[in-house]
Amino acid sequence: MFGMDIEKLKKEHMNLPDKIKIFDTTLRDGEQAPGIALTVDDKIQIAKKLDDLGVNTIEIGFPIVSEGEKETARTVKSLGLNAEICGLARVLKKDLDALIDSDLSYVHTFIGTSPLHRDYKLKMSKEEILDKSVEAIEYAKDHGITVEFSAEDSTRTEKDYLIEVYKAAEDAGASTINVPDTVGVLTPVIAKSLIQDLKKELKTPISVHFHNDFGLATANSLMAIEAGASQAHVTVNGLGERGGNASLEELVVSLAVAYDIDLDIDTTKLYNLSDFVSKLTGVKISPNKPIVGGNAFAHESGIHVHGILENTSTYEPINPEFVGHSRKIALGKHTGANGLKSKLDEFNIDLSEEQFCSVYDQIKSLGDKGKTITDADLKAIAVTEISTSEEEYIKLLGLAVMSGETVSPSATVKLLIDGEEKETSKTGVGPVDAALNAIKSLIQETTSIELEEYNIDAITGGTDALAEVFVVTSDGKGNKATGRATRDDVVMASVIAVLNSINKLLVIQNS
Repeated sequence: MFGMDIEKLKKEHMNLPDKIKIFDTTLRDGEQAPGIALTVDDKIQIAKKLDDLGVNTIEIGFPIVSEGEKETARTVKSLGLNAEICGLARVLKKDLDALIDSDLSYVHTFIGTSPLHRDYKLKMSKEEILDKSVEAIEYAKDHGITVEFSAEDSTRTEKDYLIEVYKAAEDAGASTINVPDTVGVLTPVIAKSLIQDLKKELKTPISVHFHNDFGLATANSLMAIEAGASQAHVTVNGLGERGGNASLEELVVSLAVAYDIDLDIDTTKLYNLSDFVSKLTGVKISPNKPIVGGNAFAHESGIHVHGILENTSTYEPINPEFVGHSRKIALGKHTGANGLKSKLDEFNIDLSEEQFCSVYDQIKSLGDKGKTITDADLKAIAVTEISTSEEEYIKLLGLAVMSGETVSPSATVKLLIDGEEKETSKTGVGPVDAALNAIKSLIQETTSIELEEYNIDAITGGTDALAEVFVVTSDGKGNKATGRATRDDVVMASVIAVLNSINKLLVIQNS
């Protein structure tokens, strides 16, 4: 895949576990992100999708927080999902009782161990923290609860003390030792070293819960797994407090592709899950978000598009279908002829060489103005080009308009009519009306026209949307012709549409 022997690298530099588990905490840590508040039904729907995806464990919430959290836990537990359903609890009897009351049999319990947490949050000694941890684990085990234990802020805890706490948790019966990088201060090298050191001291499986404050949560998680961690906590779209958590979709795809590890995860459902969670939480996905962002498989550069059309692997590490996404050829100032042709072929639009060049030039011009051209924009521009009269008896040489609250709207139009330049200015009820009045005045010796129909549509939303104008004109002799134009300026679009229609009338008259 990467031109290197991954199996050799695994043997020489990695201590990968036989089985890697994915622990999803979107419904707990993800929901703790400011502005996110999920209903019971929201959590049920997301839990079902996570289970369908194939994650091993779903952390459903923090039962002690509210009756709603307990109700959610009970409901999801009763669904009989394949994934284990876990609840969060501090090392407090009341928290554990709330979890037991929620019908859960798996607890993720925690207590801060760093000097900052000991001295400022908990105001407890090392011995008190250790005793509380052991008591909680034993209490949970006595009630038949599977225990995953976290030393909160472990990555800022003295290593000797951290090992002491984790060994005590292991002896008390914890089934998993979780290592939280609570404020995301780890770097990949340090993450790997930390897990290697813990692996030497512990027999219990190690899990990691890394935050993304420095944008390293996924990389740190991968390094921890290389060192032997057998479980990673993740959230959909990397949701979570502050900078968020390790991203589910990034970690899963990295393990599957870069490490060639089978996680029993249906990667084709990742994009749908990401989009679903984004809509429910109201947290939009950045276009450049890896794996699931709108631009993750989008290409505009002419060089890139040419390569993609020949072989998608030239500029894509994976096929978009692998994660349920789709490829997009974007149009803009970097667009090449191959990219434009592929889009036109996709829409079954056949243009002559001259028409193609005109559309290509318009795309480039709009791109230079900072406009992103949508598929709808391209269709409108291409259809306009097809409907434009090939013979131009009358050409637009110049247009200037003036409009305002205290002045009469006016327009100055310069036309080339039968080889002769003509120019005039007229007023109207608006700039479009003024421009059309000027055109009528200039062509009255050539032909008379009546505007019978005028329609304007914005192709897409936004103030920079292209305007598509469609008109029907007649010459008083029973002849009618349509005209169409698509431009980023509504007045210019109107003028070009009308001139397009007039030229068609003149073709009819001279035939």
